[in-house]
Amino acid sequence: MYTGTGQEVRSFSQLRNEFADVDTFYLATGTALIAGSPIRRSRSRPSVVAAAPVLPTEDVQKVPLRGARPRSKSRPRILYAPESEILRTNGEYTMLDIMKEDPTKVTIRGLRRTFYPPAHHAPADNTPPDKKLQLQWVHGYRGIDARRNLWVLPSGELLYYVAAVAILLDRDEDAQRHYIGHTEDIMCMDIHPSRELVASGQKAGRDRKSQAHVRIWSTESLQTLYVFGMGELDMGVTAVAFSQLNGGSYILAVDSGRESILSVWQWQWGHLLGKVATLQEGLSGAAFHPLDDNLIITHGRGHLAFWHRRKDGFFERTDIVKQPSRSHVTSVQFEPDGDVITADSDGFITIYSVDSDGAYFVRTEFEAHTKGIGCLIMLGEGTLLSGGEKDRKIAAWDSLQNYKKIADTKLPESAGGVRTIYPQRPGRNDGNIYVGTTRNNILEGSLQRRFTQVVFGHGRQLWGLAAHPEDELFATAGHDKHIALWRKSKLIWTIQTGYECVSLAFHPFGTALAAGSTEGHLLVINCENGAVMLTLRVCGSPINCVAYNQVGDMIAMGSQNGSIYLFRVSRDGFSYKKVNKIRGSQPLTHLDWSMDGNFVQTVTIDFDLLFWDAKSLSPERSPIAMKDVKWLSSNCTVGYLVAGMWSNRYYSNSNTIITTCSRSASQDMLISGDADGYIRLFRYPCMSPRAEFHEAKVYSGMVACARFLYGDHTIVTVGGTDASLMVWDLIEE
Repeated sequence: MYTGTGQEVRSFSQLRNEFADVDTFYLATGTALIAGSPIRRSRSRPSVVAAAPVLPTEDVQKVPLRGARPRSKSRPRILYAPESEILRTNGEYTMLDIMKEDPTKVTIRGLRRTFYPPAHHAPADNTPPDKKLQLQWVHGYRGIDARRNLWVLPSGELLYYVAAVAILLDRDEDAQRHYIGHTEDIMCMDIHPSRELVASGQKAGRDRKSQAHVRIWSTESLQTLYVFGMGELDMGVTAVAFSQLNGGSYILAVDSGRESILSVWQWQWGHLLGKVATLQEGLSGAAFHPLDDNLIITHGRGHLAFWHRRKDGFFERTDIVKQPSRSHVTSVQFEPDGDVITADSDGFITIYSVDSDGAYFVRTEFEAHTKGIGCLIMLGEGTLLSGGEKDRKIAAWDSLQNYKKIADTKLPESAGGVRTIYPQRPGRNDGNIYVGTTRNNILEGSLQRRFTQVVFGHGRQLWGLAAHPEDELFATAGHDKHIALWRKSKLIWTIQTGYECVSLAFHPFGTALAAGSTEGHLLVINCENGAVMLTLRVCGSPINCVAYNQVGDMIAMGSQNGSIYLFRVSRDGFSYKKVNKIRGSQPLTHLDWSMDGNFVQTVTIDFDLLFWDAKSLSPERSPIAMKDVKWLSSNCTVGYLVAGMWSNRYYSNSNTIITTCSRSASQDMLISGDADGYIRLFRYPCMSPRAEFHEAKVYSGMVACARFLYGDHTIVTVGGTDASLMVWDLIEE
């Protein structure tokens, strides 16, 4: 007697202890075995197994356990393999085919899953691929939750950061350079007074290699010069700043832990000069006073304090006469004589002076913006610029005339509010500035002329990604209700829709783009100009995955409610007619069509691999019966030919969760992304946990999607919650 997976039952105690949950068993007489099931190899009886004949259907009888519950029609039939699907009398499966390889078992979130090998597939090669990943371009800007993160270098390059990458953008050459020394998201950055060095601090990761620390590196060579704070900084680095008076010999760092520890370092020697627990929740920034390297100002939520560092390393705190009543001090600047200027989340600008006793008091205060102020910057000749996060205004104030307003301008609504401002030519007072916005864009302009877009980024979470079938184009869609079409480093067009979109697919002819929304809509877009051609209400749940079959006459959509929706598509890809839906119960995350268009495979949120019959409109195919089906793509993250991505022996974390994968068009490479932010390039097929790979780590959160572009020379990845979009070149190893 055998189970449906080919395990032999040798005793009643084994039946009771090991197979208590199995509903169906098979009997074979004499030396006969079940031909349609993968048989476990037995060293004690190799000749019997090898000589086992293939029995006709009528010689095998299905014997249910006594008292077994009859199968419910509502339960997935994938768990029950009908005899007509398991037994093959026409020689489709032979015993030698079945004995070639054992099923692969993978543990995912504590559960063992079994995947069956196809009769014919490319041999496994566990060596790393001949090509490796090289970061080529980063789209977007981190303005959604970061301040003071945009500078201009002496070379004219823009300096900013996204995820764990510092970007140096040369607009004249249309090129980027990248500093990728960090292993987790960059949380803060500052530029040395010489403008040739940069200090950047990162958040803490999950392993010892990803501790919170500060790196000092050269903008010319992109080489790391110093690293400090390993073991000293806990959760991450909230703020980092160079001293000014002594030429940047000191640097401060603020830990984002519960005590918000402020530490000062002489970074050339790696010496810790002193530290103090500020005990301030919501501390968001710190700076050295430009006229005193031993005076530090910290600010944050309802907090503004002055810290004097003594020669023995201890700090003395000096509070201002009147603590700020505003909810959050967002920015600090200084007048030429040393008076302190602050901006807050209520839209007020406050100037603090010091009296003869060394106490700070409010000299003047005025309302500059509606609600929050994102940043302040003092230009030459005493002009102060302020940017509003809510009202999207940029205003200029004359500090020599008691902060009389000189001029103001307003950014377009699509750009978002002001997050940071930096002059295009530092040291000049020509009024030309760069502006980083709350919607992850960078603009250029002045108060006298219009602002134009320099860098476009999705303003909220980014999940949708699709590669064009006939060109090196790709499309993205996110929660900011924007859909964009790109060619590597170039933005071709972007449109704003009425829905948050999370899934994308190109029609096989490349003329149409299908997008699935969080509200259950299907949007069909003309790829030539970005015009929305059709909007259909498919269901009331998010459409998490969408794909066309090979000829493009059918589209399948996997929903959060667990069902597959099938629509017939016109030849041009712009007309759709509903065929039917196949009911399911678990939310679906990934989807692939078979080459012949008869079947669909999906992955559930619990990483179960399910199969669907697109002809009979039922989820009735067993895993064994589907093992030899050829699939048009390999976007499903579980399966026999991609099992080597899971529980890989070379991973630093054995509990890694694979969130996305994709196969190259030549079917020789596999790209994967996981919940820890790793991108890994394998050979395809990838069946063994001993499979080696090339990897890159530029994200802290999960990698939402990764795809090969047409030609297999380029890979695109999106970062989900951080809205980052990165383009990678595949170069020879």
